[in-house]
Amino acid sequence: MTIRPTTYADIDALLAIFAYARKQMAADGNPTQWGDGYPSREQLEHDIQRGVSYVVEKNGQVCATFVFIIGEDPTYAYIEDGEWQEDTLLYGTIHRIASNGQEREIFPFVLHWCSAQCGNIRIDTHEDNKRMIHLIEQAQFTRCGIIYTRNNSPRIAYQRVLGRQQSCSIRV
Repeated sequence: MTIRPTTYADIDALLAIFAYARKQMAADGNPTQWGDGYPSREQLEHDIQRGVSYVVEKNGQVCATFVFIIGEDPTYAYIEDGEWQEDTLLYGTIHRIASNGQEREIFPFVLHWCSAQCGNIRIDTHEDNKRMIHLIEQAQFTRCGIIYTRNNSPRIAYQRVLGRQQSCSIRV
């Protein structure tokens, strides 16, 4: 598998991946996290324009996608029922990770790549997303508290710090 920046030509593949992910989340008891049509084509285009969207390919076919942003995330400015492990170093945030369900070990593969860009990683998920919670906790993230998305929806927030000395790359 390889990771590369998303292009506009990938959007239809991403829309299919997110449709599959929404269906899978609903079947797992998490029908509201991404709701109908999230993320939108416009959101995907915005992520590509900002240079924060990536795809995972296997044999030339897009099988997964994620957003990785290095820098402050406004939704992480306030955390309740806990605190960040490390709140002074630059961090990277993984958002909207999803696959087409055809490949295994996508999350560890993406996490390894992201950790090579930045040793201080944050991620969040909905309390009903048991599959993602399991993957995050299996990857030795620490549950730090609750953050709120832009629409005021609560999310469980996690952080994994590999070391204080490891800095983040600004451009990946």
